[in-house]
Amino acid sequence: MTRIRDILTTRGHAFVAAGLTLLVGGLLLGFTDITRVGVLLAALPLLSALNARRGNSSVEVTRTVHPARLVVDQGARVVVVLQNTSDRHTQLLLAEESVHLLLGDRPRFVLPSMVPGDIREVDYPIRSQVRGRFRLGPMTLRRQDPYGLATITTTLPGSIEILVLPRVEVLGNGRPRAGGLGTEGAIPHMVALHGEDDVAVRTYRDGDDLRRIHWPATAHRSELMVRQEDRPARRRAVIVLDSRTSGHQGSGSLGSFEWSVTAAASVAAHLFDHRYALHLVSSEAITEGTAAQTVEIDDALACLAMAQPGTLQQFDEVLHWAHPLTSAGGLVVAIATDHDESVLRRIAALRQPEGNGLLLLLDSATFGPARAEAPAGRASALAGLVAGAGWSTCVVTSGMSVAAAWNAVSARSPVTFGAGR
Repeated sequence: MTRIRDILTTRGHAFVAAGLTLLVGGLLLGFTDITRVGVLLAALPLLSALNARRGNSSVEVTRTVHPARLVVDQGARVVVVLQNTSDRHTQLLLAEESVHLLLGDRPRFVLPSMVPGDIREVDYPIRSQVRGRFRLGPMTLRRQDPYGLATITTTLPGSIEILVLPRVEVLGNGRPRAGGLGTEGAIPHMVALHGEDDVAVRTYRDGDDLRRIHWPATAHRSELMVRQEDRPARRRAVIVLDSRTSGHQGSGSLGSFEWSVTAAASVAAHLFDHRYALHLVSSEAITEGTAAQTVEIDDALACLAMAQPGTLQQFDEVLHWAHPLTSAGGLVVAIATDHDESVLRRIAALRQPEGNGLLLLLDSATFGPARAEAPAGRASALAGLVAGAGWSTCVVTSGMSVAAAWNAVSARSPVTFGAGR
């Protein structure tokens, strides 16, 4: 139960103090009129507080965000629906929504009186320059008496979370050319919907091609059965993200870590468009238990939205989980920094002799506060070391776009990512 003194405003407390002073002074001096004025001044804010506390109404709030998932720097609108679920009229209310500072200012708006069952709808814009998960709500309703003597504040339960995805750069529309993809198969082959070796069949439907009739299944079931439509096998791509705090420099959108996250998201979207089965290996993917699983692009972007720099031990786990995934060959894309030669040798070992490896090596010094302009020296030497292990490499400096880095590394690769469809 809210105490009355907590409901009173500064004006209300002043009225009470003045009223008590006049009341005591009037009694001591014997002035009846002054005593009456003191009683009135002291009683008015107390009555206002009692009335405000008794006049509580039940209001429910729901929120909808359009679009539901945002990308960095993308605007959205939050639609807030409030309904009076009580059996009495509401008073004039001042509403304030709790919003993370990175999404914008806290919206405030006035709600007129609502009859029982009445619904009011308001909306406000949000925009984030930072990826991650943010909370909208709860909402605070403030009601004040006509004299400004008492204010009652109510916090409506309920809030929602929104996910701001990392920025995705377009890397081109070309389809990757087959070749050098390891035991996944160098030539596209056809598989059934339910496995590499099984043939999926279903009951014959009017209009089906008679050439697709599966006669053994037809004889076994005594009804016409047809083969399911085949589809090309999906090649595997493993994306490894180096999130070591010690290896990255810079902060915010200009830092090397944010560049790495944007690159991982862009490469994942590009390869998914070309029907690659994606494996994202990062600290967050290991924590969520999805590192060993094939992920859809939405899940990969959601995981990258929560990516944070970590420790060397966490990246050791990343490499530990990546090795079984790359042992069968396929495409390996690593995004790493030039911080440690020994770690780069371990990354180089991920590529199998019959597989294909692409390395985006960040020259971290150029992302630092000094923003070194000199040509990459150490980074180039380390890139040459990895290139000697059969990788296609590109040294990334501050200011280079993900698309430019990808075009450079893929141009040196036996897989042609910029070929026409």
